[in-house]
Amino acid sequence: MLSIFHFFVLNIIPMYFPEDKTEYIPAFIQLVLVVIVAGLVVFFFKKISKKQEAKAKELEERLKEEQKNQHS
Repeated sequence: MLSIFHFFVLNIIPMYFPEDKTEYIPAFIQLVLVVIVAGLVVFFFKKISKKQEAKAKELEERLKEEQKNQHS
């Protein structure tokens, strides 16, 4: 297992560490943008989920009332 890991890390994935550290700036900007977009996606998913949950609860209450009215 360890030899497979070493094969992938050392041979397949090229590692490059630049001497000029300003080359990290574009990568950092991309990372920040990806994190922001991911956060927005999670926020919108939660917002949509809450709306759907409220609709489901309303539907469940209506069905319970209809069921109660049918048995009476």
